[in-house]
Amino acid sequence: MSHRWGMAVDLDRCTGCEACVTACRAENNVPTVGPEQAARGRAINWIRVERYYEGEFPDVRVKFRPVLCQQCDAAPCEPVCPTYASHHTEEGLNAQVYNRCIGTRYCANACPYNVRFFDFANPVWDKPLHLQLNPDVSVREVGVMEKCTFCVQRINEGKTRAKAEGREVRDGEIKPACAQACPTTAIVFGDLNDPESEVSRLSHSPRGSKLLEDLGTKPKITYLR
Repeated sequence: MSHRWGMAVDLDRCTGCEACVTACRAENNVPTVGPEQAARGRAINWIRVERYYEGEFPDVRVKFRPVLCQQCDAAPCEPVCPTYASHHTEEGLNAQVYNRCIGTRYCANACPYNVRFFDFANPVWDKPLHLQLNPDVSVREVGVMEKCTFCVQRINEGKTRAKAEGREVRDGEIKPACAQACPTTAIVFGDLNDPESEVSRLSHSPRGSKLLEDLGTKPKITYLR
């Protein structure tokens, strides 16, 4: 059975702690740009936690929504790429081939979720932070676009392990860094093609909705109210 990877995020459980953001940066070698470049809008975050305020002071409630690449089935970023660096895999991932990218930024302009980022400079990690770089993930150089890939290196490792043991991938066996780090298990990852998987069940929940669903991008992340 072919896989179709997806995610469900329970907004009722999300506390806005941003452990997912920290884990994503560490797992995927996401560089920090410093306060000066961030003030110019050049911050790089493969996943961000948006805050929404309800009510009026002092009775104000804060709600949180983690936003990352939605891995759209009708992704607007893919047809605009002149080098086919942004493409759809057989397993439904919106992949980014870094050595094909020439940095036109067409994909970022087409993406309605603002989850693609341009490397405007070569990243620098001050010592000893360079020792924490993940060897399973490339360090992107100046001039390319980067984005969330559902930690595809972990997906491939899990599939390889299952194949070596002569079995199918078990539900919950593969976890992206954000899902693994979430202290409230608000983020659930799995195979949408498996009707018995937790993410498949949650994707059909009456509490579920898609982000900017009216645009017709067909996201594979379900947000639970």
